[in-house]
Amino acid sequence: DMIMTLDECAPYPCDHAQAEKSVERTTIWAKRSKEHFIKTEKEQGKQFLFSIVQGATFEDLRQRSARALIDIGFNGYAIGGVSVGEPVPIMFETLDWVMPLLPEDKPRYLMGVGSPDDIVEGVMRGMDIFDSVLPTRMARNRAALTRKGRINLRNLPYAKDARPIEEECGCYTCRSFSRAYLRHLIVAKEMLASTLLSIHNLRMLADLTNDLRQAIEGGKLENFVKGFRAEYQKHRSPGS
Repeated sequence: DMIMTLDECAPYPCDHAQAEKSVERTTIWAKRSKEHFIKTEKEQGKQFLFSIVQGATFEDLRQRSARALIDIGFNGYAIGGVSVGEPVPIMFETLDWVMPLLPEDKPRYLMGVGSPDDIVEGVMRGMDIFDSVLPTRMARNRAALTRKGRINLRNLPYAKDARPIEEECGCYTCRSFSRAYLRHLIVAKEMLASTLLSIHNLRMLADLTNDLRQAIEGGKLENFVKGFRAEYQKHRSPGS
């Protein structure tokens, strides 16, 4: 349903000249992609073509990239080249540069971002779509995502913890297994641990985004985010 133009993502860190070349190439490819898309759309059926804003950590290049892609015209706009190693404040500063330029009636997609707090902050800035390997990667590393921060179930305090990962969660894992049992699977090096944690992590993010949607529809987004921030930061431990 949703296809992306080819782009070039400049590494972090990089200098202005390298980032500029990346923007120029991304724009050329975007224009060629749009021309080909128009020619073949009837053969492919209904799809939505998204372009990708690049420009590394340079405000002028990010804005140049966004304006060029808007001039070409796409069904949606993605912001790429974030979450590639730069500090999180710089990632959100990049959104602040670009978001005022992107059409409000087109979907806006933040690529490669999937932690609960980053999703919430992205939604506050107007982002609509996210993707990330983080929830399943965290599961393979024996970590659970919750609204009170990340839990490392390898840790000894969970050895006799009879609670589910998250008591408010209705996923299969939380309905069926305790933290202690999950830790047992981890210590025993059972692959089932990764599977069960993946189920929870994906459900947790799905529920969070659904709650964000309802808060937006109810005109209560700011209050929801304020409460989320307070709870998430209160329980967040260093290095989590």
